[in-house]
Order: sequence, then C-alpha cells, then structure tokens
Amino acid sequence: MAEDVRAEMVAQVLDVVVNVGDAVREGDTLVLLESMKMEIPVLAELDGTVSAVNVTKGDVIQQGDLIAVIS
Repeated sequence: MAEDVRAEMVAQVLDVVVNVGDAVREGDTLVLLESMKMEIPVLAELDGTVSAVNVTKGDVIQQGDLIAVIS
C-alpha cells in the first residue's frame, strides 16, 4: 500500500531530507518547508520505503502538490 504525501499549504522547500530508496519510520522528517517565516517539517505517517520524491530544494509548492510517495 503506497501513501501519497501532499502539501498542506503553499510553501517553499527548504530541504529534502530523504532520497528514493530510504527506509522511513512513522514520524521521520521527509522534507522541511517554509511558510510565513516558519519552518514546517513534513513527517512520514507510516513505516515504509520512499519510492518517489517529487520536490527539490527551492521549489515553491501549492496546497495539494505531491511531495513524496512512501510504499
């Protein structure tokens, strides 16, 4: 079962912490976003393997954009 990780708000990508193939556990940080001068970590909601990362550092993402996929 794959989980799509989507943006909850408009933000800029400060850092991408994971790579495709990385094992993650629930609560691990996937990417760091900045919105309204606040740093916001995007966390894995389940254990699994990162099968896709759809953002890079510096990207501006919109609400609902696909950030990563965990399977």
